[in-house]
Amino acid sequence: MDKKNALRAGALAAGTTLMMLLMSSPALAVVRDDGDDPGPGLSVIDTLGLFVAAPIVLFVVIAGLVIVGEKSHKQPKQG
Repeated sequence: MDKKNALRAGALAAGTTLMMLLMSSPALAVVRDDGDDPGPGLSVIDTLGLFVAAPIVLFVVIAGLVIVGEKSHKQPKQG
């Protein structure tokens, strides 16, 4: 792709993104909707556990299972 097409594609992507940002309405978090019943908020510890620790633990468990599964396969004999 030459420079002219790359510049045109970049300008189109930037323009589209800018228009979407300008046309979107703000998240009116202050105004409550009918039937809106949010629960109690999460503490800092709960938030860190849910969004930081849990994914890390899940990643480690999956990686460990993959490693154990790979080591259980017998290596083919060479020679």
